[in-house]
Amino acid sequence: MKVSVIGAGNVGASCAEYIAIKNFCSEVVLLDIKENFAEGKAMDLMQTAGLNGFDTRIVGSTNDYSKTANSEVVVITSGIPRKPGMTREELVGINAGIVKTVSENILKHSPKAIIVVVSNPMDTMTYLALKSTGLPKSRVIGMGGALDSARFQYRIAEAMNCPASDVDGMVIGGHSDKGMVPLTRLATYRGMPISNFLSAERIDELTEATKVGGATLTGMLGTSAWYAPGAAVSTLVQAIICDQKKMIPCSVMVEGEYGLNDLCIGVPVVLGKNGIEKILEIELTAAENALLVESAEAVKEVNSDLKM
Repeated sequence: MKVSVIGAGNVGASCAEYIAIKNFCSEVVLLDIKENFAEGKAMDLMQTAGLNGFDTRIVGSTNDYSKTANSEVVVITSGIPRKPGMTREELVGINAGIVKTVSENILKHSPKAIIVVVSNPMDTMTYLALKSTGLPKSRVIGMGGALDSARFQYRIAEAMNCPASDVDGMVIGGHSDKGMVPLTRLATYRGMPISNFLSAERIDELTEATKVGGATLTGMLGTSAWYAPGAAVSTLVQAIICDQKKMIPCSVMVEGEYGLNDLCIGVPVVLGKNGIEKILEIELTAAENALLVESAEAVKEVNSDLKM
């Protein structure tokens, strides 16, 4: 089994590292436009193989998409962050051009690949990748919900002073500070509602902390986070490659689900060898549904900056 990661920056390299360490595929190709950059990252990662006990082969490539041929899954992390003075429309325009070109090059060499989009603004870039390639919606997946839910679980565990593995929580909606909808009503500690243990005020605090999770880290690090995004991507890719039928919130095209149409937004899905095998429609309260609709409008507003 072969997986390719386009973009060898912090996030792309972290994706390659976690995928390799989990040892579920034979080869990971790391591709970047910067001369020898991906090759260097690949070599550095391969020198950890004996130490970390994995057999996955990691290969670097400078913009040679033929190296990605016959990939089962391709992860797109390419793009630039928003810079001071840059408008949202400028950011969308630049990253849209990158994602569209990458998607076209991927499919030339791996026509059956499932695409996982990480590039920001992620819901909009997932929508673009789907529309520009003409692929079925089952094969184009945005990573955001998996990461947002992991951050939600971290905040719950922090508040509960317990291991993150003991809690469960899901975030739906757009992958942005204003768009996330943490489903606190459904969050649990060993199967019990967290409201049994935490006050409404504390739950509100951890909900808000979840929503600004990415911005908080950017402020602390001076750049976007990479460890948790890489781990989130590896979880999605493993669910697909190993046909695990895992339920994970992801950004996907909705066509009537949750009363929404013609946009990619985070909802719970089942992931397996065919990509998105099912979209799960959980029953939302009126308040939760209103937040999801508001999130969808925000995503559509960003989508309006696309020039397709």
